[in-house]
Amino acid sequence: MKKYVLAFTLMNSFTSAASAEELGIASYYRNPASHGLIAAHRSLPFGSQVRVTNLDNGRTTVVRIIDRGPFIRGRIIDVSTTAAAALGFRQAGVAHVRLERP
Repeated sequence: MKKYVLAFTLMNSFTSAASAEELGIASYYRNPASHGLIAAHRSLPFGSQVRVTNLDNGRTTVVRIIDRGPFIRGRIIDVSTTAAAALGFRQAGVAHVRLERP
């Protein structure tokens, strides 16, 4: 029983710390069902808001998580085309970003 409690505590700590701030690569996708400043993330709860900062140009925007993804190794978030334009990387397709919970 102690092993299970310890494992749960460690996993809960790691997921909380990982979701506080993440660094990685963002890409964008088109969701025909939703528009606006939205995004897909592998583990953050649906409806949560995340501040995305483009580390290449300093632009920042807040997106709402509505989907799961990205499913390409090395990427941490897929943002909508609207968010990619606001962050200034729609033309490039990908950007180095920092994610923070506001």
